[in-house]
Amino acid sequence: MFNNKNKTILLTGTAGFIGSNFVPYFLEEYPNYNLVNLDLLTYAGDLENLKECETNPNYKFIKGDICNRELVEFIFSEYDIKGVIHFAAESHVDNSIKNPGVFVQTNVNGTYTLVDVAKKYWMEKPFTYKEEYKDCRFHHISTDEVYGTLSLDPNDLFTETTPYAPNSPYSASKASSDMIIRAYHETFGLNTVITNCSNNYGPKQHDEKLIPTIIRNALLGNPIPIYGDGKNIRDWLYVLDHCKGIDIVYHTGKTGQTYNIGGRNERTNLQIVDRICTILDQEVSKESSYKELITFVEDRAGHDRRYAIDATKLENELGWKADENFDSGIVKTIEWYLNKYGICK
Repeated sequence: MFNNKNKTILLTGTAGFIGSNFVPYFLEEYPNYNLVNLDLLTYAGDLENLKECETNPNYKFIKGDICNRELVEFIFSEYDIKGVIHFAAESHVDNSIKNPGVFVQTNVNGTYTLVDVAKKYWMEKPFTYKEEYKDCRFHHISTDEVYGTLSLDPNDLFTETTPYAPNSPYSASKASSDMIIRAYHETFGLNTVITNCSNNYGPKQHDEKLIPTIIRNALLGNPIPIYGDGKNIRDWLYVLDHCKGIDIVYHTGKTGQTYNIGGRNERTNLQIVDRICTILDQEVSKESSYKELITFVEDRAGHDRRYAIDATKLENELGWKADENFDSGIVKTIEWYLNKYGICK
């Protein structure tokens, strides 16, 4: 059982990519917190990602669905939850095109269940917290995809005031969940913050995502699939920098506010694959260049052309700044995957 002197925080979906990087970081930074991880362990969640945390007395894993209100209420009561950091989400755009309903269920209904239970457990009535829960906060993790797509003008960036214009079922479901969180702050006075991040990369990312797909296919000698003309642009954020940004916003962000977290590392998909192949050419011997494996495939439906985040608000108000640029972060990422696949340089 947890140390009762510690504050207990509920984390959701942290057997996935970003969350499984966040948990060990947070446990080390805050030994006075107990962390409960609620995760359904769908295909994108893997407890192997959290093996290093299993024996930590301040950490507990519970397998379950965030849509299961009875379970969520039990967790709040049993562990006296005094904070929520909500990572859990279906996040793969291609899958949202094939099966939108799953995304609505998890991202919209699941978020509603969590925030409504938090309100019930922490508050006496709108804008009045129970005395022992007056410092409790609900932090919702979201995405820059809710803003839609940008022009190719490098000065055109997503800010916290950019109107929402989601273009995929995934981004629409995340936009909906953001609006639910906003409504619970505005209507009930719940202490909420939202962070919208750019594309993450780094250790433990699921195989389906772009960078792991490039690395895996290259090492297997398989075609490296690139959608369309490969000129779609994303702003890339190293996952540990994202975790540090979440930490800062959770602890010091202003209630009811949104903070964008971006790496200021815009790259086309072609630039990404070229850089990874160049590093692999140097690190893993092969008769020909890995670049010869690059294969262009039919573009996906509703594929946004460009995302880029302006993180000025977070940098200026809360003092966050990314430690990694793309060149340093991608080297660390490739090293992690080479080790995962047992490949010696």
